Amino acid sequence: MSYENVNSTLGADFRLRPSATPRFASQVQAFVSPLLARYGIVLGFLALWQIASTQGWVNPSVFPPLDLILSALWDSLASGALLDDIAISLQRSGIAFAAAVVIGIPLGLVMGQARIVEQALDPLLQFFRQTSALALYPVFILLLGLGETSKVFVIFWATLFPILLATIGGVKEVDTKLVEMARTYGAGRLTIFRRVVLPASVPAIFVGLRLSATTALLLLIAAEMIGANKGIGFQVMNAQYNFQIPLMFAAILLLALLGLVANAVLVLLQRRLCRWAQPNA
Repeated sequence: MSYENVNSTLGADFRLRPSATPRFASQVQAFVSPLLARYGIVLGFLALWQIASTQGWVNPSVFPPLDLILSALWDSLASGALLDDIAISLQRSGIAFAAAVVIGIPLGLVMGQARIVEQALDPLLQFFRQTSALALYPVFILLLGLGETSKVFVIFWATLFPILLATIGGVKEVDTKLVEMARTYGAGRLTIFRRVVLPASVPAIFVGLRLSATTALLLLIAAEMIGANKGIGFQVMNAQYNFQIPLMFAAILLLALLGLVANAVLVLLQRRLCRWAQPNA
């Protein structure tokens, strides 16, 4: 084969061979585009915060740069200063949330199916649901004292109603055709409840669980700001009193991260139990 034929053959191969650069660029774009679509506004807000604080557009004593906040969070975790507070806060909110689940879900299932029970309890439920847990907190302190019991109870009170109402709504929204079909095939009331009503209500129940988990963390801050000497909410107030603003924002950021973790765990559990529903995070 002559030199010209070899050269022309190699040239044709190089021309036909696709370039790796466009393929790599498309892969990067396929990864970055969903990330920006979901978190672009959040990343832009954080970048604006950092720039505005470092450039003096806002008062850095009030809104410190993000690097100082992250540094304060890391130092507090590394030294163990916040570990006890995290454990105590998780214990308070966890006990209250578990009690709300144990009481709210069974009571909601009963009220959703038994109309007599719903008619008897609904006026009382609606009355207490409209009463703020923070407004009742002084009452709980008078009845239960200023210790752990009142703090756990005020969180329980606030987290109970989202679970209860979501469970009642989930039971009532069960497709009646599914219930009638089960009865046609000879299923009893208990079987219909186990095989039809309860599985169909699970997605709505998880919505209530996610709302209650968020509410538990919100009420945790208020509960720990009054008469507490440990907890993340106490650290927020203590840092504010001592004008340790980066530490204050670090504790707030830690609460937000705990809320995201709790929501992610519940979403993962919901996807495992409700594969047919495919909930959005």
